[in-house]
Amino acid sequence: MSTAYESRRVATPVARIGAPLSRVDGRSKVTGAARYAAEFTATGLVHGAVVNATIARGKIVAIDASAALALPGVLHVLTHENRPALAEDDAAWKDQVAPGGTPFRPLAGAHVAFAGQPVALVVAQTPELAHYAASLVRVRYRSEAHQTELARVLKDAVNPSTDKGGFEPPPAPRGRAYRALARAHARTDAFYSTPTEFHQPMEMHGCTVVPSADGRYTVYEKTQGVNNTQQYLMKVFGLPQDRVRVISPFVGGAFGSGLRPPYHLPLAMMAARALRLPVRVALTRAQMFTFGHRPASIQHVALAAQRDGRLEAIIHEAVGETSQFEDFTDVVVNWAGRLYRAPNVQLGYKLGRLDVYTPLDMRAPGAAQGLYALECAMDELAVALDMDPLELRIRNYADEDANKPLPYSSKALLDCYAQGAERFGWGARIATPRAMREGHDLVGYGMATGIWEALQTEATVRAVLDAQGRLELASATADIGTGTYTAISQIAADALHMAIDDVAFTLGDTSLPSAPIEGGSWTVASVGSAASLACTRLRSRLAQLLPAHGGVAFANLDPATLDEALVIEDGEVRLRESAGRPETRARIADVLADAGMKTLDAQVTLEPEPRQKEYSMATHSAVFAEVRVDETLGVVRVARVVSAVAAGRIVNPKTAANQIAGGVVWGIGMALHEQAQFDHTLGRIMNHNLAEYHVPVNLDIGEIDVLFVDEHDDVVNPLGAKGVGEIGVVGVAAAVANAIYNATGKRVRDLPVTLDKLL
Repeated sequence: MSTAYESRRVATPVARIGAPLSRVDGRSKVTGAARYAAEFTATGLVHGAVVNATIARGKIVAIDASAALALPGVLHVLTHENRPALAEDDAAWKDQVAPGGTPFRPLAGAHVAFAGQPVALVVAQTPELAHYAASLVRVRYRSEAHQTELARVLKDAVNPSTDKGGFEPPPAPRGRAYRALARAHARTDAFYSTPTEFHQPMEMHGCTVVPSADGRYTVYEKTQGVNNTQQYLMKVFGLPQDRVRVISPFVGGAFGSGLRPPYHLPLAMMAARALRLPVRVALTRAQMFTFGHRPASIQHVALAAQRDGRLEAIIHEAVGETSQFEDFTDVVVNWAGRLYRAPNVQLGYKLGRLDVYTPLDMRAPGAAQGLYALECAMDELAVALDMDPLELRIRNYADEDANKPLPYSSKALLDCYAQGAERFGWGARIATPRAMREGHDLVGYGMATGIWEALQTEATVRAVLDAQGRLELASATADIGTGTYTAISQIAADALHMAIDDVAFTLGDTSLPSAPIEGGSWTVASVGSAASLACTRLRSRLAQLLPAHGGVAFANLDPATLDEALVIEDGEVRLRESAGRPETRARIADVLADAGMKTLDAQVTLEPEPRQKEYSMATHSAVFAEVRVDETLGVVRVARVVSAVAAGRIVNPKTAANQIAGGVVWGIGMALHEQAQFDHTLGRIMNHNLAEYHVPVNLDIGEIDVLFVDEHDDVVNPLGAKGVGEIGVVGVAAAVANAIYNATGKRVRDLPVTLDKLL
């Protein structure tokens, strides 16, 4: 894998935004010092194992736990028959990102709503004993008719509820899209489908609940938002805030799976309260297939164009799956109205209710599915027009977001097209399918456009500079593997003109200043902007102290002049050589002592600026893919991908490129590998393991080339930075599918593109 940045040692000890620094938490992770939710321990720790329902819909007739309870070391079997009384109203069970409907309540009654539903928790002295005892619990059911196939409920699809935070319903139709489609010079009109996909992080979900003698609970949980988890537990169990502390310093990948509290969390809490013992519940890999997932979708896309390729109409209508009890919604179709300019646009999104657990946001939710269909349709339209697919997109470039309508705060997509195409060598592409070959392989080139929201939310950061010149930052945000520790530390070091080794950032703890859930690619924009402002205020306060308390070297100097010129290094504050004499320095301990202070503190709560409402803000990309298809066997290999990204100011090009490259791997998995396979007769997933639920491995991945184009944005947030966690996924599956068409002449509209579909 190659990337467009050069990894090198930074010459100056001062960490600057834009420097390709390595992860500050890297050593902790590779040495095992980093501790995850199911690794925390406590005296008397016991273990829980979940028993899952084997039917998709029905009722529990009887539960026999006698064989499990007879085993020495088995302490308790929790079921709906002995579950403690908990909150009864729906509002108490709704977390911060809960969709409309009735939230799931573990062990609330005898009704079974989906295969894999937890029906019991066995608690024992060891994890091995707990799992063995769980296998002895006998559950009798009365099955009812169920449905787990989206295609069979299309006629019954319903309009989604709009009370999920962040969900934007499709805008009202513009013009008369179907009439324009009928009269167009060129058109494409087809259906596309994407399957159910499951999050597969390295760390499976788990938690450790530790009660104290005074009725307090410390909860070590794998989560993308400790504040969200804390509020959920407070409401469900009727506990005051000071009785619940949630800690999550490290997360071994989440990708959306940690946005909402999974069912193991309240089960562990119930057991800990009942037994008054520390309880750990860790899900198995198979149980990772029993809760939230990327919903399956069936999409209709129709495009109409004039002879010169300018779009006359865009129609994008989709049905996505949801559970019987909640209205989960993805923003699937709205992107079409934002990306391209057309006078006639009709967008629609409905939900098909299935007997499954409620879907959940999964990396680039909605956009991953919607842009796959839209960008494949654009490729099909280019074929109908006998036009280069890149040229077609350039001709329909939109200067504004027509859905709102608002201008973009910045949009360097045309630069992404130009620089990405040059890096990839797009000019060598032969449009005729099957025209490019290498040995037994058919070679294909494909491309697609990507877009994702660039958002900022309210966040609070505390910054403390001590007498030794070390900075301590604190915020309850998360690091789900994206590099939050590094990015925020680097932003703070830049603001205070100091080395990143002198910055310590603490996160993932409800005792710290509150922060939003880590999701939506907004963490650096939100927490990073607050950290930058807090540290800037610290620097200004230090500059104010120096003329009076910094000794003769700083006497009579203007604080305003000092502010930008200060450097903190080796426990001293000094002026840059260009701003003063080399001896213009003072020990921070002396400055603070003379001022009667022990530390300099600043805490900032930062909200988005009102002027952001005057713009549409987004990250954009252009993705180019080369595939090799074995002409005889139909096996597809992605030889290389170039992803050109416009994401504003890049805080750390090394970790940012890592995020994009990881997203590209996800996109390749979506295109060629990932698919939950249901036995619809039983309503159960058949491939609930990593042997049969295929995700890309090293041999599946060729060269990934990431480049960031220059993009200035002084609206999106004070840093001018846009998130990159999701944009790397968007458009990749379409680029690969389009390359497969170029290689083979076969258009596969149903993901994943497997060899049986090509043969």
